[in-house]
Amino acid sequence: MKTEQKTLSQEVFEKYELVVGLEIHAQLSTATKIFSSDSAAFGAAPNHHISLVSLGLPGSLPKLNKKVVTFAIKMGLATNCTINRVNRFDRKNYFYADLPKGYQITQDEMPICQRGYVAITLKDGSERKIRLNRIHMEEDAGKSIHDRDQRSSLIDLNRAGVPLIEIVSEPDIRSAEEAAAYLSEVRKLVRYLDICDGNMEEGSLRCDANISVRLKGDTEYGSRCEVKNLNSIRNLQRAVNYEFKRQVQLIEEGIKIEQNTLNFDAATGVTSVLRSKEMAYDYRYFPEPDLPPLTLSEELIQQIKDELPELPEQRVKRYRESFALSEYDAQLLTSDKAVSDYFQEVVNHTSNYKAAANFINGPVQSYLNENPAENIKMKLPAESVALIISLVDDGKINNTAVTQQLFPALVKNPGVDVLDMVQELNLLIDTDSDGLLKYIDQAVSMYPDKVTEYHKGKKGVLGLFMGEVMKLSKGKIDPKTANKLIVEKLDLLK
Repeated sequence: MKTEQKTLSQEVFEKYELVVGLEIHAQLSTATKIFSSDSAAFGAAPNHHISLVSLGLPGSLPKLNKKVVTFAIKMGLATNCTINRVNRFDRKNYFYADLPKGYQITQDEMPICQRGYVAITLKDGSERKIRLNRIHMEEDAGKSIHDRDQRSSLIDLNRAGVPLIEIVSEPDIRSAEEAAAYLSEVRKLVRYLDICDGNMEEGSLRCDANISVRLKGDTEYGSRCEVKNLNSIRNLQRAVNYEFKRQVQLIEEGIKIEQNTLNFDAATGVTSVLRSKEMAYDYRYFPEPDLPPLTLSEELIQQIKDELPELPEQRVKRYRESFALSEYDAQLLTSDKAVSDYFQEVVNHTSNYKAAANFINGPVQSYLNENPAENIKMKLPAESVALIISLVDDGKINNTAVTQQLFPALVKNPGVDVLDMVQELNLLIDTDSDGLLKYIDQAVSMYPDKVTEYHKGKKGVLGLFMGEVMKLSKGKIDPKTANKLIVEKLDLLK
């Protein structure tokens, strides 16, 4: 909500503590909807994936999709939750045009998962556990479209009935950084579990933030405002920071904070009121009469637990212990499942694990940041990466040539043989030591003053000479050998 921001001192802000709880809705990657056989696929023409159940027509009855239950249990186990053996569905009553029944089938008093936690790691290396209140199953609403007709809103009910799990944290988050780390970790988990694609731009992962402030040392929570439908990690951070400042300013001015539901404008970075905040009694929850209580067997839960994939935390530990990688490298490699799987394929073909990590965290990750939709395995098979590492290890090409020339050429020409591309680009290192010495003599003679500085103890000038040798040789030298010969040449000039 736009507030005339007065300049408050940092000391004023430091008196207050931020309190945030997140509600994350994950759209499950099932073929069909939660209570009907309608397709749950994204991208169909409006109102093509609907039926009597999706439309909520009289006489239609819901039937639970078992895969939704399995996916919810997977997420509960991955987040250290208690799986409730008996749970039930409830009706949450409210009216919007995109909710055709006038109620949503969800879980209120008896959700499928409770009391878990998600571990996060912050930039300074510190770790925190964000407690979960619950994970519950529910159906999604349809979609209102306001920008295609000047006089009317349009309704697309393809999304109505698509299965969701809602992951509700306790109000344990104390900074925008923690909020971002928590959302990133949840997105990572749903992707590793293969239960949701985590695509926030398409709305398959959505986040609402409950934000309040209180004086440090207080135990009572302040009045909270809920910021709806934050569609990126960056926007979550921006909304949290803005609301913290806005609420502190209101409190300092003696103005009561109204408990509202807010919208966040990504263009301006400002929140605005959507409606007054609903309370539980507004929804008139009652047990869903068309669905019986759901009873889960110990055997089913154990079977799902046994089939869980390796999770990010486990993979980080294995990378450190089996491949002797640093915590930083292991965390970076596991931040995206597809990239981590690619690394795993590469190390199946090479024993130089550090070089494989450097290659993927370096040129590969830079390429994917600019081309997020690309499938790197199709562009450059793992076997090709292993061959590149072998060529560098054998002193046949150098890392600079790989990063600046070979890798870009290979991803532009998928399927081309690595050795053929090395030959075409003329990247093989010249092993003629006389030729290398000639380049070194030229480089040294260009900077006699730097030679003097080197003899006075300024060893940093070695980089200058190495750079010149690389230019003169067009990168076709072994850096280790060149560095050694440059030092020998400079020592001879004393």
